[in-house]
Amino acid sequence: MIKFEHVEPRDIERRSMEIIREELSRRGARLPETEAPVIERCIHTSADFDYYENLVFSANAVERMRAALSAGAVIVTDTEMAKAGISKVTTAKYGCEIRCFMSDPEVAEEAKKRGVTRATVSMEHAAILAKQLPNIILAIGNAPTALIELERLIREENLRPAGIIAVPVGFVNVVEAKELIWELRNSEEYQDIPLIVARGRKGGSNIAAAIVNALLYGIID
Repeated sequence: MIKFEHVEPRDIERRSMEIIREELSRRGARLPETEAPVIERCIHTSADFDYYENLVFSANAVERMRAALSAGAVIVTDTEMAKAGISKVTTAKYGCEIRCFMSDPEVAEEAKKRGVTRATVSMEHAAILAKQLPNIILAIGNAPTALIELERLIREENLRPAGIIAVPVGFVNVVEAKELIWELRNSEEYQDIPLIVARGRKGGSNIAAAIVNALLYGIID
């Protein structure tokens, strides 16, 4: 006979996090205190415990992205799904704006004309926005071409975002694009850019949104 655990609706998330921490403990995983809420929320979103191993952070990335968000950062996503998954109540609390250029008609038209992906053109639009509003966090959960273009903009056009969340999912150029971004931390010139990267094939728009939410929820007023 199947037995269900009785949990009040308001307590489901709390109980889920307890189960996640119990499972991590059984696996012998010891998460850094600062990064733990981000990793746990990715596991909560996906039920995939691999994130405690494949989610990596540059030095002080969590603290620095939280500082940017608390100051009203603009969050640019590469999918409407990621945009939809980010807490509107919490972003409004800190005066943050969420933007996604992927569905803009001019982006689609330009991408078709140039024979590139909409994600590539979207990142160019994000770079233009960054010149006006430098406090920008880029949350990429779908398109490796977005990361490839971001890396070019950083190296060639001096784009300096307040953070990059690089978590595309898939098989074609996904691993390579994420490693390209992760390598930025090894350059003295670019190591000031905070990075959160899901190494390997796993990720997705839901993971990008989960990371942003974890950062937002952890801000101490």
